[in-house]
Amino acid sequence: MENGSHEVPENANEHCPGPESESAGKSDACEGCPNQEVCATAPKGPDPDLVSIAERMATVKHKILVLSGKGGVGKSTFSAQLSFALAAMDFQVGLLDIDICGPSIPKMLALEGQEIHQSNLGWSPVYVESNLGVMSIGFMLPNPDDAVIWRGPRKNGIIKQFLKDVYWGELDFLIVDAPPGTSDEHISIVQFLQATGIDGAIIVTTPQQVSLIDVRKEVSFCKKVGLPVLGVVENMSGLTQPLTDLKFLSATETGEQKDITEWVIQIMREKAPEMLNLITYSEVFDSSGGGGAKMCVDMGVPFLGKVPLDPQLCKAAEEGRSCFDDIKCRISAPALKAIVEKLLSELKVSRMADDA
Repeated sequence: MENGSHEVPENANEHCPGPESESAGKSDACEGCPNQEVCATAPKGPDPDLVSIAERMATVKHKILVLSGKGGVGKSTFSAQLSFALAAMDFQVGLLDIDICGPSIPKMLALEGQEIHQSNLGWSPVYVESNLGVMSIGFMLPNPDDAVIWRGPRKNGIIKQFLKDVYWGELDFLIVDAPPGTSDEHISIVQFLQATGIDGAIIVTTPQQVSLIDVRKEVSFCKKVGLPVLGVVENMSGLTQPLTDLKFLSATETGEQKDITEWVIQIMREKAPEMLNLITYSEVFDSSGGGGAKMCVDMGVPFLGKVPLDPQLCKAAEEGRSCFDDIKCRISAPALKAIVEKLLSELKVSRMADDA
């Protein structure tokens, strides 16, 4: 809702002057409004920190948010592997983790136990490689098991501090890994970065309807705040792995299971050795509704591609490794690489490694 030039909360009273107005929380129209106290005490006028953020972001060429409608769809895994991929192409990359309550990025880049250091230029990111820096609240917790129990204003404060106090230097890409949903963190990051120019958002989903329902809300959020959707990635698009990685079991009438893998592999080796080169596929999530590709057509947003549910990719993420350096990730790595190439093409960015 808008009142003149001021954005008005959805639950505001009629004739609300707007939260940035000098009379916010003080006029007669504010009586009984649930936002009255917040509006009355909030600072008015332009935020001076936005100037500092703009100065910091002036050295960043491309800013990309990675979003998801639900948790558990592999958003942080995708953010980490996207960062690894771009860094391997010789781009200068920063990965900013703004999932304040569930910071998993330090784990996914093997940076657990690292600390933030400060210099006269500001906070220094923690570096995986010379061209891949990371910032996360996970580096600030005395104990990794500590819960971060913060309300919105404090979360917004640390996000603002990350943007204005971290010295990234010259970056080709800043990847921002956001928490699931459309909450305070999402509104804040868009507001703080909007004036500096955000390329857009990548939205990660899984194929089933229960995930796509929330992704539609995420697309709607992006459209409402003027954030371009660079594309949707369908993650965990079928369990796919080499046949030789499977374990074969036999079940008795009592339900007991016996591992017969060695016997099955031996039979194949003797009778049909060509089968040992096969790739197996199983649809874990129901995609009969068309999955992410159909949703993208319905909502008019780009579809970047599918990433299979690959146990080797899961293992690489658990160990904080790039799947692109692991020969065992021969199923998921090509799929992720194709998505990265499509993204670069959409952004009209040429590969640094090719230019060198």
